[in-house]
Amino acid sequence: MDSGSTAWVLTSTALVLLMVPGLALFYGGMVGAKRVINMVMMTFGAAIVVCVIWVLYGYSLAFGDSIGGAGVLGLDTANFGLGGVIAEDESATIPPALFAVFQMLFAALTTALIAGGVADRMKFGVWLAFTAVWATLVYLPVAHWVFAFDSDTVVGGWIANDVGAIDFAGGTAVHINAGIAALAVVIVLGKRTGWPSSPHKPHNLPLTALGAGLLWFGWLGFNGGSALAAGNSASVVVLNTVAAAAAAGLAWIVVERFRGGAMTSLGKSSGIVAGLVAITPACGAVNPLGALVIGAIAGALCALAVNLKYKLGYDDSLDVVGVHLVGGIIGTLLIGFLATADAPNERDGLFFGGGVELLLDQTIAAVAVLAYSFVLTFVIAKLFDLTVGLRVSPEVEQEGIDSVHRESGYDFLGPDPATPATEPEPVKA
Repeated sequence: MDSGSTAWVLTSTALVLLMVPGLALFYGGMVGAKRVINMVMMTFGAAIVVCVIWVLYGYSLAFGDSIGGAGVLGLDTANFGLGGVIAEDESATIPPALFAVFQMLFAALTTALIAGGVADRMKFGVWLAFTAVWATLVYLPVAHWVFAFDSDTVVGGWIANDVGAIDFAGGTAVHINAGIAALAVVIVLGKRTGWPSSPHKPHNLPLTALGAGLLWFGWLGFNGGSALAAGNSASVVVLNTVAAAAAAGLAWIVVERFRGGAMTSLGKSSGIVAGLVAITPACGAVNPLGALVIGAIAGALCALAVNLKYKLGYDDSLDVVGVHLVGGIIGTLLIGFLATADAPNERDGLFFGGGVELLLDQTIAAVAVLAYSFVLTFVIAKLFDLTVGLRVSPEVEQEGIDSVHRESGYDFLGPDPATPATEPEPVKA
């Protein structure tokens, strides 16, 4: 057991958990003032449901021995309830329980990302049920494909071991997966009332900026902790993560300016997140200059991609498709060009003399996750829609979906009339 590595991954786990409220604030600021409570609830709701599932059986299916050695889905009945991970393993670099909780939060955050696509109009109870089914049928198999590596005792996933694609921290399993899933649900769910003719403006951009900052901070643990050890690899990953986010934030606002508009706070925040998304699979595969290139390309292309929804007619409320799907694809594929053997993953891409093999590996991984996640998610969403219905009533949507929680994010009415604003004058005898 390596105490330094254990301390680093423990810290990284805490940073990843911080990304849940970071995402809630990032999304919450972008919706209307009477919709922010629901957005926070959807983000946290997805996380708590998936964490429970992970303890019960999620870890066993994602990281158990591959059924039939096919690399499609794992199964380890000894770890149902995670009872098998609490014993100390002196041969491991970090405790098994620590790895389990670190990956638990990956599953929780991935599922929560989808909430941004369906903002303002999905039934909350149905959302909770959807997250449980989606995590079980979509996330867990894909996580096994991408994150479960072969060992002396366990056969892992087919993308990680047979294809050999590089995905250091989840460009495919997290961002492409969540992004294409959001698109599938949005197609079934339909557009918000009045969209796009009626404006749906962010109500609190400083809140979104704060969320982006927390996400950037937490992402250092998301990517850096994926090294699963303290040392040079984690350090390179953190460096690349910061560099890509900065380049993407700059590229996004430059694109805004050249398109004839202003450099906006929302553009800056979205650009930073797009860069973080794109560097997630590549953070251990490229050098810092490559990270800048990936970030700049992601920031520029995602700034353009978020407008596709107006041309194609899908109402991706908070741009999960434009940022996470497009950013995840960009980062995954650019590994095939920009990877260098000097980086922790130790493979060369096309621009460093490695030929097209790595690019083909990356393409296979991206296409497989795209196809599987879209089809399964569409079927899941359609079944929910046909049985219990996905959407709130038009009246609730018009009033503001926070009404279903019987709470409001802000007190617009001033003090309670039953509560005096000042101390009453004493009664004279």
